Amino acid sequence: MALLGIIALVLIGAVVVLPQLWVRRTMQRHGTPRPDFPGTGGELAEHLIAHYRLDGVGVEQTAKGDHYDPAARVVRLSPETHGTPSLTAVAIAAHEVGHALQHHRGERGLKLRQTLVRIAGVTDLFAGLFFIAAPVLAVIARTPGAFLALAATGIALLAIRVLVHLVTLPVEYDASFGKALPILKEGGYLQDGDLAGARSVLKAAAFTYVAAALMGLVDLARWVRMLR
Repeated sequence: MALLGIIALVLIGAVVVLPQLWVRRTMQRHGTPRPDFPGTGGELAEHLIAHYRLDGVGVEQTAKGDHYDPAARVVRLSPETHGTPSLTAVAIAAHEVGHALQHHRGERGLKLRQTLVRIAGVTDLFAGLFFIAAPVLAVIARTPGAFLALAATGIALLAIRVLVHLVTLPVEYDASFGKALPILKEGGYLQDGDLAGARSVLKAAAFTYVAAALMGLVDLARWVRMLR
């Protein structure tokens, strides 16, 4: 049993650490400024927004990471993405504009994710309080019924966040490979030799969501085991 526990810890560590290292390496490898590029990630985002007539959508710099904010209708880019003419910056900017296109077209996947994110925002607050109090509640819950209620509550709170991760995966995949990559290819924004690099950047970015989903499933499995 001890050996199985060690193996499980190693696997969990690999799920968390290895994707982060791979993503960082991929982003750095393609993050070198390219003097042959006509503009930065921020300039490409502004161009694509104008090209696709996404009226009301803006572009801003942020210190909170690259993302699209559907509520504010803003493509928010990190300083590196916004101000650097690199393959990484261009690919990420196109990806975030891909989310703006999903929003503009009213695609169901993004709508569902946003609904679940709002719900998860509330449940995460309760989850934080619940897991802080869990040791005390475990002492109080001495009867089987109380213990089952405690475990079921933990499972329910974690399941919502896992559901958000699982719904996010196809939305992110579409923004990268259904929107960004075809835009970069068909619009002639990248030469054929750079498309493989852009695909690697988008794949690495998508894998961070896969890792988050796997970690959520691991946490959920721990609580499910409590019911066995």
